[in-house]
Amino acid sequence: MQIAGVDLYVNHPLMALGSTEWIPTTLALDGAPAAACETHVIVRVQAQVVLVKVRIFKDYDPVDVHGRDRDPLTAVFDGHLLLSDGRLVVGDVVGESRFTTSLLGKPGRRRVRVLVDDSQGWARAVDIVISAETV
Repeated sequence: MQIAGVDLYVNHPLMALGSTEWIPTTLALDGAPAAACETHVIVRVQAQVVLVKVRIFKDYDPVDVHGRDRDPLTAVFDGHLLLSDGRLVVGDVVGESRFTTSLLGKPGRRRVRVLVDDSQGWARAVDIVISAETV
């Protein structure tokens, strides 16, 4: 079920998603489509060119994620993130553009999948799928 959606105009080509805590400065892509630590995931997106469409799902049906009118997205991250206060923040890594949702419930580690329309590094669409239960 989709719980949130936002179009973000980002100023930096790296989009971060995860905890409300600070993003570790050691987190770097190093040529990969995504990079993660215990609290955050970063992906490369198109900055200052288009709005980046972000959709957030809580436990989903694959039809919801891919949609009937969209090409399938590619998973670039499938793992666990610690959301220490139960909120998820999405935005560019410099903090100029950001969206926060508190619709996730209680704090804890959750399984998160991140899917993008361009896994080579210039995404315009990012889907975030979060498990309803903490692990």
